[in-house]
Amino acid sequence: MNEVFKQQVWEISKLIPKGRITSYGAIAKAVGFPNHSRHVGKAMGGCPPDVPAHRVISSSGTLSVPEFQQRLEAEEIIVENFRIKDFKKLFWDPMMEL
Repeated sequence: MNEVFKQQVWEISKLIPKGRITSYGAIAKAVGFPNHSRHVGKAMGGCPPDVPAHRVISSSGTLSVPEFQQRLEAEEIIVENFRIKDFKKLFWDPMMEL
């Protein structure tokens, strides 16, 4: 995987505010590769500890990594049955926010 792509993904992910979430697809679009959400997922799998990977989820609002539930709940994000409650309200769109 291209290192520049990974760095771009990680830098955008670091900008997601605490208590908010975004999707793999939204980040892919923000870095200029709108059809590469799976690549974003792969990049997040090997991200440094300072990247809030738990704030990046599927566009359906479902957690892809169950272990992230505790970290999200620590930020007062409600997770029910591995889905984010109030997904649309909490969604952070990098294309609109940056």
